[in-house]
Amino acid sequence: MQLRNVVTINRSPAQVFAFLTHFENLPLWNYAITETRRVGSGLVGLGARYSQTRTIPRPATESFEVIEFDPDRSVAIRGTLGAFEALSRYQLRGSADATVLTSTMHLESSGLLRLADSLAMPRIRAAVADNLQQLKAQLEAGPATRPRPPGQAGGHRPVRP
Repeated sequence: MQLRNVVTINRSPAQVFAFLTHFENLPLWNYAITETRRVGSGLVGLGARYSQTRTIPRPATESFEVIEFDPDRSVAIRGTLGAFEALSRYQLRGSADATVLTSTMHLESSGLLRLADSLAMPRIRAAVADNLQQLKAQLEAGPATRPRPPGQAGGHRPVRP
């Protein structure tokens, strides 16, 4: 299954790329992720590996690798995201004042999970779109906020970067 979302962020491509590729920021804009950490050392870039903790739809530890890294233009990761093998690509284009960010995800499941893909697709699509709106808000607003999972009252709670 493939998802594509586009969002315009009122920040330069350099600012968006820097925030996006500091993958430890993922919990700031993806409510399903509580922690993302680098595995190994070296510069962020092609071949960098990460581990993250997911709480939604169920607790899981996942891993991904950076497979494309073109500063201020695009980044792609491949790994296990929930029950899916995933390829996620973010393409940026813009000016000094705004960036059009295109997010493309290809999710592959196997076995019985493949039968549930069509049922899960609308929820996954909505969650990805919500996450991108939170990314936009993070970059445009300033103070970091942590989104609460759907169904919990109180909106967002502040966090320290």
